[in-house]
Amino acid sequence: MSEAPGAGARPADARPADAGSPGSGPPGARGSVDSLLDALRFGVVILDVRGRVVLWSPTTEELLGWRADEATGRSFADFLVEEQPAARSASRLFAELRRGRLWRGVVRARHRAGHTVEVEGYASLLEDAAGEPFILANVVETGRLRAVEHDLAALDALFDSSPLGIALFDDRQRFVRANEAMERLNGTPRDRMLGRTVEEVLPAPYAREIARVQAAVLATGRTLVDMVMEAPDGSGHRSVSYARLTDRSGQVLGTSCTILDITERREALEHVERARQRLKLLDDVGLALGDLLDVRRMSDALARALVPRLCDYAGVMLHGAIATGDELPGRLPIAGVPLLQLGVAGKRAGPEVERMLRVGQDIAFAPRSFFATTLATGRPHLARSQEDLAAATYPGDPKVRAAVELGIHSLMALPLSARGIVLGLLVISRADGREGFDEDDVALGMEIGARAGVSLDNARLYAREREGALMLQRSLLPQRVPSPPGLEIGYRYVPGSSAAEVGGDWFDVIPLAGGRVALVVGDVMGHGLRAAATMGRLRTAVRTLAADDLAPDDLLRRVNDLADDLAQSPEEPLMATCVYAVYDPSTRHCAIAKAGHVPPLLLTVDPATGRRHTEPLELPSGAPLGVGEVAFERREFTVPEGAALILYTDGLIESRHEDISEGLSRLRRRLTSGTGEVGIEDLCDEVLTLLPQGGSGGPGGPGGPDDVALLVARLGGLPGDSAASWTFPAEETAVRRARAAVRDTLHAWDLDPLGDEAVLLVSELVTNSLRYAHGPIGVRMVRGASLLVEVSDPLPDPPRARTPAHDDEGGRGIQLVAQSARRWGTRYGPIGKTVWFELPLPG
Repeated sequence: MSEAPGAGARPADARPADAGSPGSGPPGARGSVDSLLDALRFGVVILDVRGRVVLWSPTTEELLGWRADEATGRSFADFLVEEQPAARSASRLFAELRRGRLWRGVVRARHRAGHTVEVEGYASLLEDAAGEPFILANVVETGRLRAVEHDLAALDALFDSSPLGIALFDDRQRFVRANEAMERLNGTPRDRMLGRTVEEVLPAPYAREIARVQAAVLATGRTLVDMVMEAPDGSGHRSVSYARLTDRSGQVLGTSCTILDITERREALEHVERARQRLKLLDDVGLALGDLLDVRRMSDALARALVPRLCDYAGVMLHGAIATGDELPGRLPIAGVPLLQLGVAGKRAGPEVERMLRVGQDIAFAPRSFFATTLATGRPHLARSQEDLAAATYPGDPKVRAAVELGIHSLMALPLSARGIVLGLLVISRADGREGFDEDDVALGMEIGARAGVSLDNARLYAREREGALMLQRSLLPQRVPSPPGLEIGYRYVPGSSAAEVGGDWFDVIPLAGGRVALVVGDVMGHGLRAAATMGRLRTAVRTLAADDLAPDDLLRRVNDLADDLAQSPEEPLMATCVYAVYDPSTRHCAIAKAGHVPPLLLTVDPATGRRHTEPLELPSGAPLGVGEVAFERREFTVPEGAALILYTDGLIESRHEDISEGLSRLRRRLTSGTGEVGIEDLCDEVLTLLPQGGSGGPGGPGGPDDVALLVARLGGLPGDSAASWTFPAEETAVRRARAAVRDTLHAWDLDPLGDEAVLLVSELVTNSLRYAHGPIGVRMVRGASLLVEVSDPLPDPPRARTPAHDDEGGRGIQLVAQSARRWGTRYGPIGKTVWFELPLPG
């Protein structure tokens, strides 16, 4: 019996021989078994037939606390709690072992420290070499065993019930285990997977990629997470993750794999992305059209915004009234009226594209074609094949042949509608291998058509209002600019670009008494019909006050006093800038004032070198008209012969991207870039080259963002013998001397027929000055388009025409002047006044 343990038992903590041996199982399996046994802490106890301890392993010492020398030779029952009498009887244990050769049960053992330890025992009846029986018992702590059992059960349940496909591979990349989900995802039974590699089980392209990933994870230990791959059968997409498996000692066992079917998730993400792209396309279409107010440019922008994001070819066809800004008929489209193709875009160019898409061509549709139906009903049509396209028009239509040659296989005809009226069609198509349109595309196209239709109709309304404002403004601008003696006049009015409303810019040339001329340029703030109408009232007020021969500063003050009457309403007060100049060609004297306007320029040419020089006229800026009670100041100067006065509005030099002083400097550089004197019309054209599109100079020509009014006057003098002047002392001889001087001068000018009348009127005015002024009397005559005669004195009080009584000795002089002269008036100077009258020249 003493040999029994050595003959039939292994050393302490030894495992059965079949638990693992060299060459049994894959490499690393032995280490895994050892790790498992270490975790469970199996103790070994050998008993003889009387139940005495023969061998007590070190692990048993750890479990119960009793050393081997304390336990050996003692009955095993001594280590059990007393309430287990069945466990004390060795004969009963032997009887059970003889019947089944194996016993398993749970017993409660007494730890050396005094507490109870519950262990599960596995006992076997064995015989030694001599045939003597003995008992080999393995004990394990119940808590650890149950934890391992629960972990294994949970892992098995998770493995088998998981919706994820799970598989384990050995270090040779062979299937070791796979669950039902993996079976379903791979479409292969488990018995065909186990023991084989993925290259032996799955389709070649898919399997090669998987094998490559497995090998990399196995070699590097770097985990791969969420690699998206197409399913082996191409029916969807999978998310594949791989990780390397190692035991507690770090021995590589193989790899694990989890696969998730993400087909629905991918489809949902693709749907969300597609919706996002559609919303972005709608937003981009809105942005492309939002900054435009020209129907043709909007049509082109709409077509370009859709190619190639939504389609390969696009065409925008509109009713002619949309393009011209005319009033729409009550019902659109009118039968037999073709549409005008205004915008096109294609992914490529060529003769076929030119035949199918041609800007500006009139397009008529067959009455029963789906194009005509869409125009009549406002419902979209989706042509899904080239056969559907051929049915859209008459046989042999070159447009359809071109579409077939371009590979177009899917086409949508979409209505462009606004306020329930179909304004035209948006026709988009796809070609070659691109996927055809679906119902979602139709819904998107209808939304694009609805938004674009509203934008196009708004542009039509804007164009109509702008054309009306332009017509009003042009009618209020001078229809004929006079050509006074001594001046050469050039002018331009350039409306702003189509993206801007008509402004209130204006100019005027007003003949004054004595051959003098008023030059005016103004700018009413605001745009549209209201600004144009206000401009007309302001221009009328300036012309009316100019007839009173007021000084420039006085005229601006009086116009400013009328601001409330000129405004549209109390809520929209008048706000305008203006520059007003008066030039006398007989003296080359100029007086000028401005109200918040950009500075005028004086262009002179050096007669010796021919070099041009431009000088801004430094004037007190003054507040704009309509601000309130403000003071205006004038500047007076003598103009060099041949100098050009340049008046303009801020649209010529103003830009949102730079300071106005930069624009003024650019204008001065342009004016001085050449040498020598230039014709007045050429000078106007040269100035307008500063505009972004290079204004043509004609009314309505292309311009910048704002309107531009330009007035250029070359200021010259009258011929040397066209004027004569005298000053007489306040003596009785003044009348006689004035009469003689006037008669002699008229004779020298070959105007003797005017002698008697002119002499009579001069004598009456000089007599009035002698009677009331008591100072030197000036007489001046100017020969121009008429004969001007002026009589000046230091008395500021104006003469008044009245009807004298029969017995009055005076009062008939001014009445006689008023009846005989073509026109007459009074002008005030720094000292005194000037009474003037005009007589028509003979013939």
